[in-house]
This record gives sequence, C-alpha cells and structure tokens, in this order.
Amino acid sequence: MSSPAPVTGPLNTRASLTAGLRSLGVRPGETLLAHTSLSSLGWVCGGAVTLVQALLDAVGPDGTLAVPTHSGDNSDPSGWGNPPVPESWWPAVRANMPPYDPRTTPSHGVGVVPETLRTWPGALRSAHPQTSFAALGPGARALVEDHALDCRLGEQSPLARLEESGARVLLLGAGYGSCTAFHLAEYRIAGPAVRNSFAVRTSSGPRWTTVTDTSVSDEGFAELGADFERSHPVVRGTVGGATARLFPLAAAVAHAERWLPAHRPRTP
Repeated sequence: MSSPAPVTGPLNTRASLTAGLRSLGVRPGETLLAHTSLSSLGWVCGGAVTLVQALLDAVGPDGTLAVPTHSGDNSDPSGWGNPPVPESWWPAVRANMPPYDPRTTPSHGVGVVPETLRTWPGALRSAHPQTSFAALGPGARALVEDHALDCRLGEQSPLARLEESGARVLLLGAGYGSCTAFHLAEYRIAGPAVRNSFAVRTSSGPRWTTVTDTSVSDEGFAELGADFERSHPVVRGTVGGATARLFPLAAAVAHAERWLPAHRPRTP
C-alpha cells in the first residue's frame, strides 16, 4: 500500500494569516466583504475556523466582516441542471422544499468559510432565501436587515448597504468571477426581469413563493475584473499561498456600471 502524499505548504496559522492580511492593507475598524478560497492558502492549522479568526483579528473589534452565504438550491426545480430532476417530481419538490431559515439553512456553493462565519456566535444573516449575506461586528445589523425577497443583489440587499458603508472587497484566493459586488451594477442598468421562486417560512407555515426580480449573471466578470484592475488602484499581494486583492466596493460597482452595457449588453 502506498503512503499518503505529504502535506504541502505553506504552513499558515492564525497569527501568520492575520499578519498577511494586515500587510496586504486590511485595516482595523473597516467593513470588509470577503470572498475566500481556503485551499488556495496552503495548509491552514485549524482550517476555516482559523481563517475566520484571522479575518476578524485583521478588522479588529470595531470592524465588520461580511461574507456571501447564498443558498441557491432553494429554487424552482424546473431550472435545475446539475443534476436535473424528472419533471414529474417538480410539484413534490415545490411542496416539500424546506423553507429558508437564516438560523439553520446551510449556505450552498460558496465554500466552507462563509458557512463557518454564518454559524459563528453573534453572526447575523439577511433574509433572502437564495442570496443572503452574513456579517459579524458592530455594523452587522445595518448591513443585513431589510433584504427584500424581490431584490437578490440590488438596492434592497446587503450589497447596497456595504456600498453605503464604504466597504472594501477582499478576494483571497478567489477571482473576479466570485465578486458579488458587480451584481449591484446589474440592477442599475437596463436588463431583463425574471420570475424567481423559492420556499419561505410565514406565520401560517411554509409557502412556495414567486417574485419578479432582475436577471443576474456572472458571465464576463473575469474580464470585467481585469479591466477594472487596469484602471483602478487595486491592492495586490500574497497571503499564505494565495493571491489576494483588496479594493473599494463602490469603485468596483461604478466601473461595472460603465463596462457592462458596452461589453455585455442585455435587452430589458
């Protein structure tokens, strides 16, 4: 029997990650929207818990840390493709989908770090069944409250509150394709409306709900990010083994508002 492959580095600890984040430019007291790839850092002693601790250490007790805690699996089965389910199942899926609960619904498809912060003592989470955000710190409540059901990532979402607060975006081992801030720009330019469905909890019990919302897509976000970086002072560096970027959320949204109509036009 062959031996397991040895662990590769670099070795990361809470102290070393905090130091790396501070060297990158993360400031005590700031509001930070973090998109992270734990595996890109190398070997982290303590895993996701250690990285969350380091992020909280970097912003300090007066800072606020936010992450996307999306749960897109709470959606209409007619649109599922990975994998699809038989059409004959659709009514049963809609009738039995567990309704969104910010306390218990796990995040889906956004990595282990958001799920770790979501369950952290004191963390607060917004109310959208598919595109929630969780936050921890003095500004958390103001960021996550009043997330409208018909506004996944627009003016009545935490993204707009993050913009108002002067937040910066940290891409830690993640590319611009993960930059949710760009979606806020989609709500400010011409684009198609879509019907969006999910299960919610009401005072009378679970209810399958359909709303009209703005269509969103991350198509072209990598190219958009590269163009943003060519014309704006994005801080770049390395934290552990990961490439890291740090930039103002408002600047990214403003650039996307100009870039998207020219490079990815959509018909309303």
